Parts: sequence; C-alpha cells; structure tokens
Amino acid sequence: MKHIITFGEIMLRLKSPGVERLFQSPYLEATFGGGEANVAVSLSLLGAQATFVSVLPTNPLGEGAMGELRRHGVDVSRIRRTKDRMGTYYLETGANQRASNVVYDREGSGISRIKPGDLPWAEIFQGADWFHTTGITPALSQSAADTAIEAVKAARAAGLEVSIDLNFRKKLWQYGVKAPEIMRKLAAHATVLIANEEDIQLGLGMTDSTDVTSGHLSVENYKNLAQKVKEAFPSVHTLAITLRRSHSADRNGWSAVLHGKSGFYESQSYDIDDIVDRVGGGDSFGAGLIFGLLEYPQNEEKALRFAVAASALKHSILGDFNLVTRDEVEALVAGDGSGRVQR
Repeated sequence: MKHIITFGEIMLRLKSPGVERLFQSPYLEATFGGGEANVAVSLSLLGAQATFVSVLPTNPLGEGAMGELRRHGVDVSRIRRTKDRMGTYYLETGANQRASNVVYDREGSGISRIKPGDLPWAEIFQGADWFHTTGITPALSQSAADTAIEAVKAARAAGLEVSIDLNFRKKLWQYGVKAPEIMRKLAAHATVLIANEEDIQLGLGMTDSTDVTSGHLSVENYKNLAQKVKEAFPSVHTLAITLRRSHSADRNGWSAVLHGKSGFYESQSYDIDDIVDRVGGGDSFGAGLIFGLLEYPQNEEKALRFAVAASALKHSILGDFNLVTRDEVEALVAGDGSGRVQR
C-alpha cells in the first residue's frame, strides 16, 4: 500500500442549509474540510495509506476534526496540537446564475503560525512514497509559506514524489507578497503540478490566451501552456490542468488534460447537470490523480481518466470530502454513469 503525506489546514466548515443565503434562517451546518485534508480522506477511501500533517487546537473543535479524519482512515499522529485557534470558513451554496460564496475566518489559526523547524520532516517522510500540499497553506502567512518550502525541499531530499495543487485563493494572499513570489519557489521543487487556468496565471504569473469565463476552452492552448510550465520548472514531469465549463452554479462541464512523461492526454468529459456540492471537487481530482499515477505508473491516460471520474462523482456529495470508493470510480470510468440503483 502506497503512503502519501499531505500538509495543510483543516477548518470548521459552516454552511447555510440547502441553497439558502447565509443567515437567511438561523441555522448553519457544521462539518470539517480543507484542501489537503480533503485529499488525505479521499486517498484513504480509495485504498491508499494517508497521513495528514497540520496544527489543531487542544479543544473540542480540534478533537472533533481529528475524530472525523480518523473515521475515514487518515493517520493523524503527525498533527501538532497547540492553543491556537482553528480556522473557519462559511459557505453559501449558489444556484442557477447565483454563484456560491466562501467567507474565510482563518487569521491567527494554528497553521498560520507554524514556522520552519516546528515539524520533523525527515522523520515524517520515513517510509512514505509521496508528499502533497497546495497553494492555500502558503497564502496564510509568511511563516506558513516558509514551512511549506522547507517541506517540499525535505520531501525531495527523501526521494518522494512531490505534488502541488496551485490552488490560487485571492482572498487569502493578504500578508504583503504576491502569490508568484512564493509559488514559483514551491513549484521549483515539485514533480507533479495540478492546476486550472487561473491557478497558472495568477499563482505562477504565467499567462496564455484562454478565456476561462467563456465556457469554451481550447485544448490546444492548454497543451501549449503546459509545455511552457514544464520548461519553466524542469523538475516537473507531470502537469494536470482541470477544465471546468461553468454554465451556471448547478451545471458544469468537467474534464482535464495531462502533460506527462509519455505524452499529452485529454480526458473524457462529464456534463454535471445537477451539482450537489462542488467544494472539494479540485481536491478530489488531485487525490484521484495521485492514486492513479501510483496505481497505473505506466498508463498516464488511465490515471487521468480515473482522476476526472473521481472528481465528477464528488459533485454529487455534500461536504468537502469525496466519500467514494475505488470500485465506484472505476465503474464510472468504464461507462456506468446511469445512476441506476445498485441492487
């Protein structure tokens, strides 16, 4: 069983019921979520060994988050416990032409206060195969960014594959540096990058002519952009770019391309006409890609198709976590997307 380490923040997620506006009624649904934690949960449910590295408070909120991760088979033994607070995010789910909205309350969270030297990376990486983090954690603070850079360097020194989901979040980069200043340093140590068009443009500062708001995406443009990214970051052997065609908050087209060791591949495309919850969709793609690349190392196209199918299924599940199994993903890859009752 392959062992993947993920590093980042898990937050308390407070969501208005259904498609209500925030505080339209006096209720909020409380769960947990966060990019790297979502990846760890998905990998565990797919059948890999996943360890989540983070910082959580020594209070019932921290215990609740750790219990939820344990429930899904994630190793939480490397989570650092402090008296600092847990980050929170509020979610209002959109419908039709009204977009979803996320409100962050993360300033001063434990992970934002982490600094280089706080975590024993060489020890953490012993026996591991892969390290994954995202562009969200370094957006929280300079010390978190420095720790992420420390982590990717240590992972490469330990011989691990290193994946980074660029995950540009404009609401988070508020501590005085622009995203490319940090993300280019991280990408320089990555072997696998995961992104969408905006992540590459705003996270790495690399532009291309594709208009992501038009609903019409040029695969050829993505191929050229992927080649430019790989040339700029020679350690990157694989770049996956997700292609989301946003027709409305409820209806998206979903596919991806991959520029890997053996060539350039375009995935199958899914029309998702009744989105239940798209938060965590990118994380489920990342987890599916990591799992696929480890399981099918000689078949990058198969790994890509697995990742896209895993993420398509996530759009049918409430919450941040992608609660699907390997068998369910492989059934969709094989063409069983009818939604018929399994008896």
